[in-house]
Amino acid sequence: AEMIAGQKPHIDYNLIPGIVYTWPEVAAVGKTEQELKDAGVEYKSGKFSMRALGRSRASGDIDGFVKVLADKATDEVLGVHIVGARAADLIMEAAVGMEYKASAEDFARICHGHPTYSEAFKEASKAAWDGAPLNA
Repeated sequence: AEMIAGQKPHIDYNLIPGIVYTWPEVAAVGKTEQELKDAGVEYKSGKFSMRALGRSRASGDIDGFVKVLADKATDEVLGVHIVGARAADLIMEAAVGMEYKASAEDFARICHGHPTYSEAFKEASKAAWDGAPLNA
């Protein structure tokens, strides 16, 4: 309605997370790799397996991953894709940061509790930023 009325929307409709409530859960926000390729955007990707995450191993929910896509030149996070336990909850950290143009480095430098599922997002962000997660 805001757009039809010629007003600026109060939210960025490109940053509404998509969530599939399956097991494991699937969640995404922002662009996909294919969308970035089709638009000719140079990007970098960081991925972290839930198998390497202490919290996942402790709970037995080891299936899944977090993938972070960031602009190759600016490091701004352009898309985040999560498959695994608590994906629906984890995607919100990405959506909030992306609203404020956070970089992969910004996310990588945030201290997360240990052991938590959210550490996987930090690890994938670090992999996108400097090529390797902290833990593997």
